Amino acid sequence: MSDVAERGLLRQWHDLLSLHATVSGALESRLQERHGIGVTEFEALEQLVTAGRQCRGTELTEVVHLSQSATSRLVARMEREGLVERSMCEDDRRGVFVNVTEEGRRRYQEAKPTHREVLAELLS
Repeated sequence: MSDVAERGLLRQWHDLLSLHATVSGALESRLQERHGIGVTEFEALEQLVTAGRQCRGTELTEVVHLSQSATSRLVARMEREGLVERSMCEDDRRGVFVNVTEEGRRRYQEAKPTHREVLAELLS
């Protein structure tokens, strides 16, 4: 790879990191301020609501881009806040399902316009 190509590649990478930080920060700030949830909680709720079914904890890990243990702590926190409920998988006792509650569904619906507003502002 030439020096010019390498510099261009690194510039694109740094631009991507900067955009991610800007959008994530704005989402975190506005979702917390207006709805009392963070961007990670919103992403988890969106997965649960739009999937139309319960999700395995491992599925949420892929969506929220956290480690398995961090996702477990996220789900525990959301459960304490009444946004989700956990249940055991009948076929595999090691498996845990996460279900959105009515409160979680309500909070997601209220926060969705804020989420989309930030995306439209910063990505359009």
